[in-house]
Order: sequence, then structure tokens, then C-alpha cells
Amino acid sequence: MGTIYKTGCVLCAQNCGLEVEVDNNRIVKVKPDKSNVKSEGYFCRKGMNIAYHQHNADRLKYPLKKVGNKFERISWDQAIDEIAAKLKSIVDQHGPRSFAYMGGGGQGCHLEVAFGVRLMRGLGSQYQYSALAQEFAGAFWVCGRTHGKQYLHDGPDINNTDVLLAFGWNGMQSHQIPQAPRHLQRLAKDPDKLLIVVDPRVSETAKIADIHLQIRPGTDALLLKSMIAIILKEGWGNKDYLDNHTSGFGQVKSLFEDFDVRAALKICELDFDQVYKVTQAYATRKSSLRYDLGIFMGRHSGLNSYLIVILQSICGRLCVPGGNIIPGHMMPIGPNTDERNPKIWRTMTTNAFPVCGCFPPNVMPEEILSDHPERLRAVLVTGLNPLRSYADTTAYEKAFQRLDLLVTVELAMTETAALSHYVLPSRSGYESWDGTFFPMTYPDIFFQMRRPIIEPEGEPLEEGEIDLRIADKMGLIPPIPESLYVAAQDSHAAFARALMEYAIAEPKAMKAMPFILGKTLGKAMGSVHLAALWGMLQVAPKSFHENAARAGFTPGATLGEEIFQKIMDHPEGTWVGKVDPENNLAELKTNDGKICLHIPELIDELRSIDAQREEAALTMSPEFPLILMAGRHMSMNANTLMRDPVWNEGKRACTLAMHPKDAAELNLTDGQQVRITTEAGSEEIELEITDTARPGHVVIPHGFGLVYNGNKYGVNVNRLTKNTHRDQFGTPIHRYVPCRVEAL
Repeated sequence: MGTIYKTGCVLCAQNCGLEVEVDNNRIVKVKPDKSNVKSEGYFCRKGMNIAYHQHNADRLKYPLKKVGNKFERISWDQAIDEIAAKLKSIVDQHGPRSFAYMGGGGQGCHLEVAFGVRLMRGLGSQYQYSALAQEFAGAFWVCGRTHGKQYLHDGPDINNTDVLLAFGWNGMQSHQIPQAPRHLQRLAKDPDKLLIVVDPRVSETAKIADIHLQIRPGTDALLLKSMIAIILKEGWGNKDYLDNHTSGFGQVKSLFEDFDVRAALKICELDFDQVYKVTQAYATRKSSLRYDLGIFMGRHSGLNSYLIVILQSICGRLCVPGGNIIPGHMMPIGPNTDERNPKIWRTMTTNAFPVCGCFPPNVMPEEILSDHPERLRAVLVTGLNPLRSYADTTAYEKAFQRLDLLVTVELAMTETAALSHYVLPSRSGYESWDGTFFPMTYPDIFFQMRRPIIEPEGEPLEEGEIDLRIADKMGLIPPIPESLYVAAQDSHAAFARALMEYAIAEPKAMKAMPFILGKTLGKAMGSVHLAALWGMLQVAPKSFHENAARAGFTPGATLGEEIFQKIMDHPEGTWVGKVDPENNLAELKTNDGKICLHIPELIDELRSIDAQREEAALTMSPEFPLILMAGRHMSMNANTLMRDPVWNEGKRACTLAMHPKDAAELNLTDGQQVRITTEAGSEEIELEITDTARPGHVVIPHGFGLVYNGNKYGVNVNRLTKNTHRDQFGTPIHRYVPCRVEAL
């Protein structure tokens, strides 16, 4: 029998607790960890199969350099020397806008971002690209306007709600909240509660719902505007809440008056009486709402998020028990980067702006292929695989081949790594100290620092260590006195005193603090990530101190050390804070402390939403008569983190789902190979005929088309998506891709 370790899953943002048995340096058995206070013994088949993530034939062991068309093994010193020299030359010659950092978007490992962003800033750049802006840009931008900060997104108070309205969210498969299937099944079985699903598909969640609104793809804005209009007409709104906790509604209210609800719902292909019933339940009961990629990546994505905030607010369902609440966080998931601030960059070719510090990946190919003198020329990719994760693989391949320098830091030889000039091996989430900062729990704040449970093979390093070495070679770290190294070996208290003295004496210290911590305390701890966590806790803001005190920690100068020690003592994770459940409205950061319901930038789009205009916009061309849903959460995909297809052996993991009616009209049969074509290109794929699909609507899951051990497995759906098919925030409209399907 091997050794049992407590750890967490790295394959989705829930990071469920796991008990892992390791024998002969291999994961041999995985069980859910009942002592994890967030997941409480829940996990899914992805967590069950993390061994295929950790142990696979494509794992990288040594630094590689592309020479001609082949990779050659080189030393770490050579890799860092050459990368630093080339990066310095590019930035010196073309300016800081020539460099972009693509990282910080992983599902299980967030500590690297402190080092990657600091390296980017040290080179004078603001260009961070990540998956956050691939999916959530519109929603988080709206939060910035309505809630006061872009990182203050809200979620359902799932334990206390009586009505849950799910828009484009298949929680039975995609989770997105802790233990989602458990909560959804509980709601569905309780006769006093109501689960309502809005989704074109008969998803796994729709199957157990009390009410399923099988909406026409692309018409969410019409439905939301209709619901708001119904509430206003029937007088179901919460006037006291609107008066006391919101501002600006008077400036938009007229846009919902005299709205032709029946005509709108006819375009949505929904029954008026059923929508009326759903709206009444949401408006008059203790209700909450959860939306996901069906909204984030659909038509009118940002506007839909805005309409949802209006819907929540007129019913008094934001920041109240049983409604939608703003969870606490150990640290924000990203900074607030308001594009109205002239100090915030925009991209040179596409004029794109960042949300939560991140630029939309879908504009990157244009920024590289541009003839602008300040175009992108060097990209550092850390823990991401844009050639499978982001829209328009063909455009990315063309763009990356034009770069002067592409460096990929990765676990395995991904498709992106294969195009790189240098490939640097990183340790996995089970070979390093790491954790995530997703704000998923309420009112308590959870954190788990995973520790190494597998000895790495070869020479991989922690991701943050790789960033540190590049920064050090480029001269971005000020001189560090020997006394700081000595203090780090002594005690945390001695190190804290020495660090404060050094920071006062060295003006460049604060801007390079993650690197300084990594070189000194990281050396003593054996982990730069662990040192970064310690440092972060020492400078936590006042609000976190208040939350920590509410969770039982001792306020004062030693609070950071107390929390750090508790985290170290609890490998299964622990509560580190608690927001005030009696005053969630205090989490708002607007100037007046109220929810702002007037967003001038979206008013014209809101005004344009009516039955006639939307019907015209939704008319399909003869060339592309069907709608492709490009991407689908299910138990058989895990983005590109699971490269070994054996974990899905015997399953129909990557198919094109089509309704029987469409299949009959096209004379197609289940299991046959078909060709699907979009504006971006064509792919051949197995057809799956299923009545869970909607007529006129086909579905292909994401996370496939991986080249593993020399063989391609499944279809890369991003061969079928154009990076230019995006909204004003840069989010790809993956849930509405015109296409056609035909027999081979």
C-alpha cells in the first residue's frame, strides 16, 4: 500500500478535495475527501481520473529549444540566458507593447500569476491575455459598472434560495458552484422549491428541472427584456429596495414600458403563459439566478449580463439572503481595470481593452499579424494552450509563426508548445505548492494550499520559479543583501523585520516583491509559490482582516502569520475568513454604495432589442442554415488538461449532437461521419442523433482535437470558430456560430 495524501482537483474551478494514494511515485487511487469543508466528500469523474493528467506520455522533463524543425534539449542556464537576451532585444528595439504575457488562467494553479504579471510589468507591458477575458469579459465589465469593481461578480445563495433560475448553465455537468449536482438535485426534489432552466438543449440540468424554457438560440436578451417588462407592468417590483439600494433606474425604465412582450416571446419560441409563470415566481419568491457560458458566449453577451442585474435589482434579489450574493475572497481574481482611465492600455490594432486586467485572447492574432510598428512580437505562454482553448486555431497558428519569440511553459508537449521557439517544463499541481483564489463559497471564505505529493521526473520547475529566473537574468530584481537570506533561514518574524527594513531602504523593492520573496524566503521554504502566499497574507487589506476576525482569527500584526500557519496545518483546506451575511450590500464598491442601473454604453443596444429587429438578425442564410454551439461542458472533457484519451475509452466523448428532425431532413444516420462547415473552416466528425438537441441547433464539445503521443483525438471545435466573431468586449460568440452539416 502507498501513502495517502490530502489534496485537491486541478481540473475545474471547484477544486474538490481529494484523498490520493501514491505508490512508487505514481497516483494509484483517488477518493473524495470528506474532511474538505468546501466539497464535503463530493467529486466527479474528472477528479477520479487525475492520474491521466499527472502521468502521460507527453509530459515534459527538460528545457527544449527549436533548432530547424526539431527540438533539442538544452540546460536551464542556456534557456534562461537566451530567452532573456532575445526578450531584452525585442523590447529595447520595439518598445514594451511588443511583449505579452499569456498566463494566470489555470483551473488549479494561480500562484504563478504573481510572478508572471510582475515580469510583464517589469518590462513595461500591460498586455496580459487569459481565459478570463475569453469567457467572462462582458459579465465582469458589467459588474464593474453596476457593483463598483469588476471582480465583484455575484452568485446564488444556493443554500437558502427557494427559486433558482438557471440561464445557459448545465450545473449537473459543469458545476460552477461547489457540489452543484447535489444542490440541484436537492432543489428539484423539494416540493416547496423551484428549479427553472433556460436552455436550447434538454441538458442534464433541464431534465431534472421543474420548468424548462427551451429557448431559441440567440434570443436571451428578448426573454430578459420581456421578463423585466412583465414585472413592471404587473407591479411585482420591490420599490423600497429600488429606492434604497439602486441608482439610475429612472433613466432606463422607459425602455421597458410599452415593450411588446408577446411578439418578443414569439421570436424566442416560448409560451407566454409559461414565461409569465416563471417571471412571477422569480419576482415574488425568495429567488436567485445563475448564468453561464450560454449567456457569457451568446449574442448580446454584455447586454444580457446588464439585463440580469436589472432583473435582480427590480426584484430586490441582489446582496440579500436567498438571492444573489457577492462572496468574499482571499484575494481578488483580478484588478479593476476601468478602460475610462487613460492609464489603462488599449491594443494598437483592435482597440481592445482589459477587464480584470486581462485582454481578450481573440484579438491577439490580429495584434501579431498587424503591420503596426508596435505590434506584438514576443509572447510568454504559461500553463495555457491557446491553439486549442481559444477561437480560430488557424489564425493563431499563422500569428504564432510570425512571432520573433514564443516561449511556452507547460507540463506537456501541447499544440502551442509544438509551435514555440523554447519550451520550458513546469511542475504539475501535484509536484508543487499551489492553490486557487476562485471566490466560490459564502459566507465563509475557503482556501487550500496543495503541497507536492509526487516527485517530479527530470528538471521541471515551479512556474513562478521560471518567471523569477527570467526576471533575474534581465536585471529586473534589485540587489538583495545577504542579511535578508540569513533572516529567511532564521524565522518568519526575523524575516519580516529584515524585509521591512530592506523595503524602506530600497525604492525598487515593492515593485519586485514577488521575486524578492521567491529568491529569499522561497529558497528557505523550497518553494517560490509558498513564499508568495506568505507575503500576500502579510499585506492583506483591512477588509480581509475584518473577514478573518469574523472567522475567529486574532486581529493585529500577527494575523497573516496565524492564517498562514493554519493553512499549512490543514492540507485539506480551511476557512480563512467570513463576510458579514447580514450586510452583503456593504461589499458594493460604487461611489454611493448602491447598485448602478444606468450604463450609458449599453443603452443604444438595449433600446434596439425588439421582436422585429431580432427576427431580422436571426434569419439564417442558405449557406449556413444551422446554429453550432461551439463548446459544451460535460463529464468527458476537461479543456486541454487531460491529454491521454484513455480516460474516456469506450465513451462517445466527441460527437456532433443533432436533433432527429434535422437528421431526417438531411438523410443522416446516427454514428456516420459528417462534415460541418462554418465561416472559419470544416471538420469531419461522428454524428450523434439525440432528442436532447434542439431542431436547427447542433453541438460539439470543446477540449478535443488534441495530438497525444502522435495521434489526434477528436475534433478541435476552434477550427470552426472565427476570432473575429466576437462582441464589443472581445468575447467569442461560441454559442451562436452559423454552420451547415452534410454527409461525407
